[in-house]
Amino acid sequence: MTDERPRPQFGEYASAEEQRARIRQPDVTERLDAGVAPAGAESAAAAQVAPITGATATPPGRGRLVDRIVAFALLAYGLVNVVSAAPALVDYAAYMTSVFELMGVDAEIGDADAGRPWGIAAAVVLIGGWLLTAAVTWATMRRGRVSWWIPLVGGVVFSLIAGALVMIPLMSDTALWSSLMGAAGP
Repeated sequence: MTDERPRPQFGEYASAEEQRARIRQPDVTERLDAGVAPAGAESAAAAQVAPITGATATPPGRGRLVDRIVAFALLAYGLVNVVSAAPALVDYAAYMTSVFELMGVDAEIGDADAGRPWGIAAAVVLIGGWLLTAAVTWATMRRGRVSWWIPLVGGVVFSLIAGALVMIPLMSDTALWSSLMGAAGP
């Protein structure tokens, strides 16, 4: 047995009574016929007149999806950077040797052990900064607000702090600092 009618949408062929039974709403038509306002009619009318504000004002759409994708992509990029940089920063002497080779500077750290605590501090700042950035981004997403900018700001702020921590041992070694400045000169 085949039905020639098109496939129905939800509730399309159901009577009003069947629809109310499915969604469990009371039958108010008898009260309306008697002239009695149903309970909650005032609040329903006020809700229709009142403007929508807050997080529910913007329905979920393409913009929110793009925001989440960009935010998660930036968090993933930051995580890759943190995972690759943190172990290198812990071994401060080897890290700075590779940085000097990359810069083309023939210099060595005078006291490699003095830089290790600063490298560990920079690694802790990067890891903690990523965790804080991820938590703030997640909380902002849950509120339905735009959040793509939070990983950008977090990445810049915590990278600058970690960079400053890495530079402290270099700037305190006067011989190394003068050789670095001499290599950067004319």
